[in-house]
Parts: sequence; C-alpha cells; structure tokens
Amino acid sequence: MKNQLVMLLLSLGVTLPAAARNLPAQDWPTFGGNAQSTSANPEPTGITAANLGQLVRQQVTIDGTVDASAIYLHGVSIHGAAHDAIFVTTTYGKTLALDAVNGTVLWTYTPASYQQVAGTRQITNTTPVADPDRQFIYAASPDGYVQKLTISDGHPVWRTAITLLAKREKMDSPLKFYQGDVVAVTAGYIGDKPPYQGHVAVLDGASGKLLHVWNSLCSDRSGLLQPAACPQSDSAIWGRAGAVIEPASGNIFVSTGNAPWDGKTAWGDSVIELNPDATAMLGNYTPANTAALNADDADLGSSSPVLLGGDLIAQGGKDGKIRLLSRKAMAGVAPHMDHELQIVSTPSGTDLFSQPATWSHQDQTWIFAADNGGTAAWTLEHGKLQQQWKNNTGGTSPFEAGGLLFVYAPAGGLNIYDAASGRRLTTLPCGAGHWNSPIVLQGRIILPEGNANAHAVSGVLNIWSLPAGGG
Repeated sequence: MKNQLVMLLLSLGVTLPAAARNLPAQDWPTFGGNAQSTSANPEPTGITAANLGQLVRQQVTIDGTVDASAIYLHGVSIHGAAHDAIFVTTTYGKTLALDAVNGTVLWTYTPASYQQVAGTRQITNTTPVADPDRQFIYAASPDGYVQKLTISDGHPVWRTAITLLAKREKMDSPLKFYQGDVVAVTAGYIGDKPPYQGHVAVLDGASGKLLHVWNSLCSDRSGLLQPAACPQSDSAIWGRAGAVIEPASGNIFVSTGNAPWDGKTAWGDSVIELNPDATAMLGNYTPANTAALNADDADLGSSSPVLLGGDLIAQGGKDGKIRLLSRKAMAGVAPHMDHELQIVSTPSGTDLFSQPATWSHQDQTWIFAADNGGTAAWTLEHGKLQQQWKNNTGGTSPFEAGGLLFVYAPAGGLNIYDAASGRRLTTLPCGAGHWNSPIVLQGRIILPEGNANAHAVSGVLNIWSLPAGGG
C-alpha cells in the first residue's frame, strides 16, 4: 500500500525527498499536530541522528513574516495538480500555500484590509488549521476576521468577524478545529492599551456562523462585546497553542493574562475549562497571588494549558513557574484558588512564552519546555514532574519527532537534541525570529523565521530535506 501511494504521488507530479519515499503519508493539520497541541510526531519522519549532517536547506522568500508555525498537507489538489503543501499566515494576514518540494508559492489569499494594516502595529501571530476533509483551511487576519479558504486555489468561502474592535483585540494564537467547529481566541497588543477582553469564539465550519462566545471578563454576557461596554479590560488569551481541546470530550481549555479576578465574572490570570461549544464553564483555577500577578505584568496565561492525561494539567507563566494542577480540584463554577499539586521553575526561571511539547515514550509522559534562557525536560512520575535534563540554550515551542527534539533559538539557529538525554546533536543555521517554531514530517523540517514586531512585509521560510539518494 505504501509503494502504491508513492507511485501515485510521483505520477501526479509530487516529488518526495529521499527520506520520505518509504514513509507513510502524513498531514500536520494544526499547530501542535492535534487538538491538544502535543507537538510530538509519533510517525517516522526519515530524519535521524545519523543523517542530520546531510540535510540541505532551501530558503524561500515570501510576502510577509510568519511569526508562528506552519501546517502541512500531503498530496492535496491545488490548481488541478497534486502537491505536498505548506500553509502559513503572515503577520498582516496574507495566507499562502507553498509547494513543499521546491518552495513555489501556489496561491496567496490577501484580505481586503491588507493595505490598511501593512507596516503598522496591527499584526497577527496565528497559525491556520485544516478541515479534516482536506478541501479547506481556516485562517485569521489582523482585521479580526476568520476566513474559510479553498485548498484548491485559496478562494474565500466565508469571512466572519470575531471582534468588534480589531485595533485592540489581537488575533494572536492558532485556530483549532473540532467536530465541525472552528475555535478562535483573542488577545491584546503590546502595551495592553484598553479596552479589550480576551474571549473564546466558536464558529460553524460549514457556514461561518458565529455560534457562541465566552468572555473572560463580563463572562455573564454572551456574544461579542463592545470592549468599552465592559468595565474591566485585558485578560488576553494569547498562549502559543491558543485554545487546547481534549480529544475525547471536546472540552476547551484556555489560560488568561493580566486582568482583575473576582471568581464570578472576571477571570484574569486563570485557567478555564469550557464545554465544547463554550457555553458553560466546567472548571477554573487561579493562583493565590493573582492580584500580584496582575500588578506585576506576570501573566499566568503567557502559555497555553498542557493536557497531561487523566487528572493533570501543567500551566506555565511569565512569573517563571510551571504549575501542576488537578482537573478534579478545579472542577465546577465555584472559584478555585491555589491548591497546586506542584510548582517547578521554568528552564531558566524566566517568562514562558512558548508551548511545551509532550511525548509518550516507553510508557512515560515527557514534557519539554523552552524559555529565553534555557530548555528542559521532565517526566511525569507518580503524579509529579521529575526533571531529567536542562541546558542554558533558550528557544521557542519545542517539537519532538523520532526521539529528536527540535528547538528554534530566537537569536538564530535550530538546535536538535537527543530528546531523552538532552545531548545537542547539531545546530542548523538560520536567521533570527520571535515565536516561530518548526514542524518535522515526511523527510522535511519546516521553519519560518523573522519577528512580527519588526513590521516587515517580507520574510523567509526555511525547508530542510535530505538530498536525492540521501538517508
């Protein structure tokens, strides 16, 4: 069956890197690869510790900076031909489809608002998400809209606004898709200029209808708020994974940033569990020092929740801490403050802006995190986090594949480690960035570079692969 698939792709004009020719076909349809954003690829990628030195980099210049991650679909039909395709959204809202083999731009969707926002502070750091039917993707733009685009040519099917004040409420985190619905969240811009409120929006994937909105401030009000109509501001939902969705139940987990907290309708610096359509709160947690976090600009929600299976959640923050939480302890609408199971330091004790990766290996759950000053690994043992290794090299959101850990250093360079030991195997040269992170599959490493805050209208996408005959 594998050989038949390869022959079919080759007959349709899809050229595979040498390492991918005997691999199962694979998609990477969303940030982190799945609804819970584990960022661990369980499939063989063809890239191993033994052949890292053979990787060849292609640098693709594109019309914008991708300060986020890419998604990938194998063998999809674009303009009537089959392509292994990469999809990215740039900081000013252009969404591009690129051929993964040669880097050719296959189509570009440009929102009507592009000319008004290009070069300004109104940016986005979102990652698109693919529909499971592999006919459409969903993307966000800094004008506050989510759009459904055809994979075949980038044509918009619908566009729906999820904010009434896009100049204040930022489209910051990846979109998610679950059982027919698109899940999006909003944040704020640097400086937190009011008014804005972080919220969760659920849209019908077929029609684009905005189904439900959960507001983290004035949470007793449903639907989109005029931000000035709510007496509180901020509470951004801006973690790198955005909303994290439990696959079995569809429950939505988010964490919020600086804002007031009252345990009733104001949920700043909290972890929140919502039902699948975001109409009801199922659980909540906030640290006992929530007022201090708010006063010190030490957002709990600088990272998204990490689902560790069963009862456990990990939550990193700008205060340099990773908190291990019990879902049972935070269940219900009554406010739940304090009572963490464990608190450990982030890798260097500084702000955690990245999303940890989780890896199931030899019947153990591993967690990898990187901050500006270090990278570290823990295993989950007897309900507690046990550190396995740590270094002093910072990075963005880690990615595990084939027992290798890929961590992009914002100053430049993609560091590759042995995931279990932490031994650095090599560093692939590339330019500087910000929140960009790699994906690894089908014999390729795909990594955007550049910083959205530079307000550039061009950027670079790196594609590493093994040469023909390599592997």
